[in-house]
Amino acid sequence: MKLKLTIGHMYPDLLNLYGDGGNVRCLEKRLLWRGMEVETVSFYVGEHLDLSGVDILLLGGGSDREQAIASRYLLENRKAIAGYVEGNGVLLAVCGGYQLLGNYYRTENETLNGLKLLDIYTEWEPKRLTGNVILKTSMASMPVVGFENHGGRTHIGRYRPFGKILQGFGNTGNSGYEGVLYKNAVGTYLHGPLLPKNPELGDYFIRQALRRKYGIRAGLAPLSDEAECRANRYMAARCGQT
Repeated sequence: MKLKLTIGHMYPDLLNLYGDGGNVRCLEKRLLWRGMEVETVSFYVGEHLDLSGVDILLLGGGSDREQAIASRYLLENRKAIAGYVEGNGVLLAVCGGYQLLGNYYRTENETLNGLKLLDIYTEWEPKRLTGNVILKTSMASMPVVGFENHGGRTHIGRYRPFGKILQGFGNTGNSGYEGVLYKNAVGTYLHGPLLPKNPELGDYFIRQALRRKYGIRAGLAPLSDEAECRANRYMAARCGQT
């Protein structure tokens, strides 16, 4: 039996800030390089959302204006998204997508209703949190590297964070932590895109999707990842983390 995973890309026309769509390309390549089949389905605003055949869902970031547009359509499909997440669907939500997982995002001028999938919330502050980020997470043995640029401060309460900040600001600028984990969903402020420079994370999402779809718990066939690891080490060293 040839294994196949389907990637769902949410609103690529609105939420693709700082190359977040590169996360889709990265997952596609890591599956194809291992001889697996992959299909990517893009969901655009105004379309009915059917996630029944999706194995990995990606929700990128956008400006406050783009988030405001996306939030209306996301709320129309809240039931489908909530069912997917509660059913252990694999989700990567970046920046604006991360903020919209919660109860609300209060911007400078308005309050955007979130999906309320998680009991978290985001408050805007005038000083933007911008720069390279290095963090440590249980999902990878190497440091995770990325780039953040956000005015929102996300308060995750009782939830487990994505990682511990080694450099950068993270969720609030002073919590010491970045992102959030819930079941197979990851919310993070890390752009870049995230996955090409952090190959272990890409493989984490693939393993979780294979486990959910096929019950496969075995490890993945190794890839060389020489270029990816070199990029990771370069960024970590540049930020003083070796």
